[in-house]
Amino acid sequence: MRAAIDRMMASAGIGFMDAWAVLERAYRRPLAWISQRLRFAFYPLLAVLMLGWLGWDMQHARSLDAAEDAVFDRIIGWRPIEPVPGGRTVVVEIDDCSIDYYRARGEGGWPWSRERHADLLEALDRAGVRAVGIDVLFADRAPADPAGDALLEAMAAAGDGRFVFAASRMHRDFDPLATLHAAEAPGAVRRVADAATPGPAVALVQPYGAAMARHSGLVNIERGRDGVLRDVRLYEPAGDWAIPAMTLRLAQAAGAETTAAVAARGGALRINWRERSRLPYASAADLLEGVPVCGSGLPPLRDAVAVIGHTAAGINDSKPTPVDMAMPGVEILAEATEALLTGSWIRMPPGWLKYALAAILVLLSCFVFWRGEPHQDVDPVFVALNLVLLAVAFVGLTLFGWFIDIFASLAFGALCFGLCRGYAAVQRGRAIGNSDYLREYDPATRPWLLLARLRFEPDPSLSPQRAKRARREYRRTLRRLVHSSDRIVLIEGVIERKHWMHALLDDLVLLTWAAESEAAARAMAQADLDALHALLNAGGERLDGIGRVMACVATTAIEDRTVEGIQGARHRRLRLRALLGQDLDRLPHWPLAKHNNWIHKNPLPEEGTPCETRSDP
Repeated sequence: MRAAIDRMMASAGIGFMDAWAVLERAYRRPLAWISQRLRFAFYPLLAVLMLGWLGWDMQHARSLDAAEDAVFDRIIGWRPIEPVPGGRTVVVEIDDCSIDYYRARGEGGWPWSRERHADLLEALDRAGVRAVGIDVLFADRAPADPAGDALLEAMAAAGDGRFVFAASRMHRDFDPLATLHAAEAPGAVRRVADAATPGPAVALVQPYGAAMARHSGLVNIERGRDGVLRDVRLYEPAGDWAIPAMTLRLAQAAGAETTAAVAARGGALRINWRERSRLPYASAADLLEGVPVCGSGLPPLRDAVAVIGHTAAGINDSKPTPVDMAMPGVEILAEATEALLTGSWIRMPPGWLKYALAAILVLLSCFVFWRGEPHQDVDPVFVALNLVLLAVAFVGLTLFGWFIDIFASLAFGALCFGLCRGYAAVQRGRAIGNSDYLREYDPATRPWLLLARLRFEPDPSLSPQRAKRARREYRRTLRRLVHSSDRIVLIEGVIERKHWMHALLDDLVLLTWAAESEAAARAMAQADLDALHALLNAGGERLDGIGRVMACVATTAIEDRTVEGIQGARHRRLRLRALLGQDLDRLPHWPLAKHNNWIHKNPLPEEGTPCETRSDP
């Protein structure tokens, strides 16, 4: 039974591998055909296409930004350490409990009277807060409560900027109908020294009172393209003017230095979002009553900045953020205020940096492969460098509040590197005679084989490091020639890379040409070796002066049509073995030169000559 199973598995394995080879050849051979036409022009073409996409994306879709935002969200959730609230900002929530508390006392539900809002401001003022932001828009007067309107306006005037009220920027389509100009907006500042006055018209929804409007700030919150809110704008540009947001005016009222935050990223403040620790909360009813009626107690309020807003479920003021898909809007404003007060906002490099880095990686990858397929050691080095950069970005966000958004750039560079390596693999597959890329050798049509052995000898005066570099450049240039040729086949596997004898045999290279006649094979070999000499002396590491390439050739006709069947196959194998033995050991060699006429003088190997013959010194 075991023998039957072994036979079945062997047969199935052979059948599968044969079918798989057919499938691979179906796409690998067309790719090899394309590579023989494009040759090394593929790499500059790839660089142009990828740089063109980067330029278009930077002006339109900003896909790299979207990718970085997704990575930012993931790291924010993964990081083991997150910033602890400094206690300088408190959220005063008008929650369900506060609304229900006054409704149960017969004093009305939501919306609250203006007098109650004024009482809330007074309670915070008595508690010793430095500034208060009111995330409630009082756009119109309350006809049924004129006394409350007047009281709230009086509080705004007495606060003299310590109480910041909510204002809203309407859609720009309404600007032509507006009577307010940018220079007249509350807290407007010049973006340039010679800003035109009064600036363009801007449509704002402001509080009804003059003092409230004078001490108001914008509470507009814009989500990202994916609907998630990550940044809070500190001002809205209007021509040469900037209209500040409530968070900015609150921080300035509390004495915080905001110049750096305003200048960074065009006024878009990236909050250092926290998932496991929240800002301190205080219930509005607890403040108004002076005793805990909705919570366990009040957090410290002296010298803090309070942001008032509603968190009640029915009011529907929540936004999706990287750490909470339904974060109350008042908490978002409070987080932005806390970031300004404590300097804990996320520092990010300019937006163009990720595109510049991606462009550099594309150019570097394409240039390296255009010079010739780089050594396989480049792959782990490339991966290791990417991992180091990713680790730096992860640690920077976790420990230092720096988000170096290079993740998408590295991924784009890795894509380019992978495309280059894949194309080089197609070139290499054809160059080494892989039958998936190149049709099998038919000795009946091209019976003559010429085998050339190349060996690089560095100049004895070179230092070991310089000799190693010269040998590496020689191998790169040789690969470039072989990969761009349609008639050279490289024999690999003489010795494995990093074998314990690699240091002794790493300079041994075997090249093969096949032709219908000996003269044709020798002519092709001379033309290609002449081209190799020219390439070796065309770059910065010129062959002449740092070493020489010693070469020898051997030819034989391995096809004998008088011998058929199994004996014919054995005969061809013996002839090829004799050819390899001659080329590896016995034949004399010459230095590679501009014109390698010695190829035509090289004698034919004798059939049956042993390969153990002592080499010439």
